[in-house]
Amino acid sequence: MKTLEIDIETFSSTDLKKAGVYKYAESPDFEILLFGYSIDGGEIRVVDLASGENLPEEVLRALKDPGVIKWAFNSQFERICLSMWLGLSHGQYLDPRSWKCSMVWSAYLGLPLSLEGVGAVLGLEKQKLTEGKDLIKYFCTPCRPTIANGQRTRNLACHDPVRWEQFKAYNARDVEVEIAIQKKLAKFPVPNSVWEEFHLDQEINDRGVTLDMTLVQNAIKADGSTRTEILERMKNLTGLENPNSVQQLKEWLKERGLETDTLGKKAVADLIKRAPKPLEEVLLLRQQLAKSSVKKYQVMENVACRDNRARGLFQFYGANRTGRWAGRLLQPQNLPRNDMPDLKEARDLVCSGNISALKLLYDSVPELLSQLIRTAFIPKNGCKFIVADFSAIEARVIAWLAKERWRNEVFATGGDIYCASASKMFKVPVVKNGVNGHLRQKGKISELALGYGGSIGALKAMGALEMGLTEEELQPLVTTWRAANLNIVRFWWDVDRAAMRAVRERTPTEIQGIRFYYQSGMLFITLPSRRRLVYVKPRIGTNRFGSDCVTYEGTGVARRWERVESYGPKFVENVVQAISRDLLSHAMKNLKHLPIVMHIHDEIVIEAPREVSTEEICQVMSETPPWAKELLLRAEGFECDFYQKD
Repeated sequence: MKTLEIDIETFSSTDLKKAGVYKYAESPDFEILLFGYSIDGGEIRVVDLASGENLPEEVLRALKDPGVIKWAFNSQFERICLSMWLGLSHGQYLDPRSWKCSMVWSAYLGLPLSLEGVGAVLGLEKQKLTEGKDLIKYFCTPCRPTIANGQRTRNLACHDPVRWEQFKAYNARDVEVEIAIQKKLAKFPVPNSVWEEFHLDQEINDRGVTLDMTLVQNAIKADGSTRTEILERMKNLTGLENPNSVQQLKEWLKERGLETDTLGKKAVADLIKRAPKPLEEVLLLRQQLAKSSVKKYQVMENVACRDNRARGLFQFYGANRTGRWAGRLLQPQNLPRNDMPDLKEARDLVCSGNISALKLLYDSVPELLSQLIRTAFIPKNGCKFIVADFSAIEARVIAWLAKERWRNEVFATGGDIYCASASKMFKVPVVKNGVNGHLRQKGKISELALGYGGSIGALKAMGALEMGLTEEELQPLVTTWRAANLNIVRFWWDVDRAAMRAVRERTPTEIQGIRFYYQSGMLFITLPSRRRLVYVKPRIGTNRFGSDCVTYEGTGVARRWERVESYGPKFVENVVQAISRDLLSHAMKNLKHLPIVMHIHDEIVIEAPREVSTEEICQVMSETPPWAKELLLRAEGFECDFYQKD
C-alpha cells in the first residue's frame, strides 16, 4: 500500500463550526459513523462503523504507518478525528507528515476550497451528491426531541434505513470525487516545499496556544453586567422597549431630526460628530453596546480544549490568491489593537473579577475588554512569549522588486520609510516628532494606500479624511507619491504587459525574476522562491474604462465563483504579498525547532523557554533566503507574559 484515500462521517453534539475540529472530537459522544476509503486508487469501500463493522487490519496499520500517504479533502478533519478515535493521548495527534490534502492542492491552483466547488469548476463526470447536507444534518448532529420522534435527541441508522443507505452512498461518492480531483490535477503537482510548509502548519495547529480562562470567563461576566446597565440607561433616555433594536432606534433618531440608513460602526461614529447632546449620549451608548470584538471571549470559551489550549486557528493557503494563511475560529489575524498604558493593571482587575473597579476607573468597559482580547493568549507555565515581526515587509519587497533605489537606501540605513517618503514627496526634510513632523502622517497614509495603484478612493478607504486630510489634498498626494516612486509605477505596467502577453500571445515573459506564462488553460506566475501563483482560465477582457485587461475565474467579492478582473498593480499586490508570505514561511521553517504557537500577518509568536533570547529570534528572521539576494530584511521583537502589541 502506497496511498490511502479517506473520507469519514462523524457525530458529535459539539458544534463543529463554532468549536473547531479539535474541540469537536473531544466531545464525550464523538463517534465515527462511516469510514470510506480506497487503497492506491482502487475499489472504494465503506465501513459502517456505526453498525458494528470493523476496519480491516491493513487499514488500521496504514493510519499509523509513516510510509503510507493518507489523502483527504481537508485532511486535518480526518486526521484529528481519527487521532481521537484511535485513543491517542490528549494533545497527541497522528503525525501530519504522512498526510496530504486535496483541498490544499486545489487552493494551490487557485480553485475553490470546497469539494463541491472544485468538482463543479473541474467539470468532473461524477459530482459530490447534493443531498449530503440533509443527510449530515439528520445523522451527524443532534435532533430536536418531538412527540413524533419519541423524544429522541439523535437519529440512528435504524430510524431511517433508506436514508442510511443513501448516506453510505454519499460517503463513497466523496471518496470517488476526491480521487477524480487528484487525477485531474496530476499534471500540476504541489511542490514538496509547499507540502513541508503544510506539515509545519499542521504541527502549529496541533500545538495550539493557551487561553487564560480566568480572564475569559470574568470578561464575559463583566461584559454581561455592563450590557445590562447600558440597556437600562438607553431605555431611560429613549423610552424604547428595546433600544438595542436597530429599527426602533433609527425611528427614534429620525423623530428627533437625525436620519440614518444604518447604525453600522462607521455611521454611528459620523452621527456622533453632529448629534446634539441628548442624542450624542444615546449614540455613544449604542457604540459601546455594538462592540462586537468582546464576543471573541465567548468564542474562546467555545474553542478551548480540555487543556485550555485553542487549536486549529490557522488555515493553510486560506487566501489562495497569494498562499497566505487565513485565520479561523478566533480569527487571530483580526484582533483589536491595544494602546493602553496600564494594560497589565486593567488585565489584573478583570482576572480578579473586580467589575466595580472597572466601572469606576474606565469610561467604557466594552472598550477596555476589547483592548484586553490579545492578552487572553498566554504561554504555558515556565515559558514566555517572544513576539517578532518583519519591519515594513511589503514596502521592502516592492522596493526590492522595482529597484527603487532611494527606498532601499532608507532600509539599508535603518531610516523611517514614512518620513523618507514624505521628504521625497514634499522635497523637505521630515523627522518624526521633529522638523516638518506633521508631514509624516501624509507620507504614511500614502505608503499604505498607494503602493498598488491606489488613488483617491484608496486614500479614503484607508481613513485619510478621518486623519484630518481634506478632499483637495488627496489628488496631489497621489500625484506626488507616484512622482517620487517612478520605478514602482513602471513596475506596475511592466507586470501588466507581461501578464497580458502571456495570456494573449502565449509568450513567456520574465520581469525582475518573476516569470509569467500560460499553460493548459492557466496563467502561472513563478515567484523568486519558485512557488507559483495560478489564475484559472485567463483571457483578455475589457475593464470598466474600456481598456483591455486580464480576467480569470476565481472567488469574487461576494464569495461566488465568477470571472474576476485584474491588472498590473493588482498582480503586483498579489506578487508582493505572496513573496512576503514566502519570507514568513522561510523564517518559520528556520525556527521550527522552537514551539511556534501563532503567526499573524508578518509576525511570529513563540512559546519560548526562558533562556531563549529575542535577539536570537530576530536574527534568524532577518536572514535572507538564497532566492532573495539584496532584499533588505529586518525583524524586531519583544518578550511578554501575555500576547500584546508592543
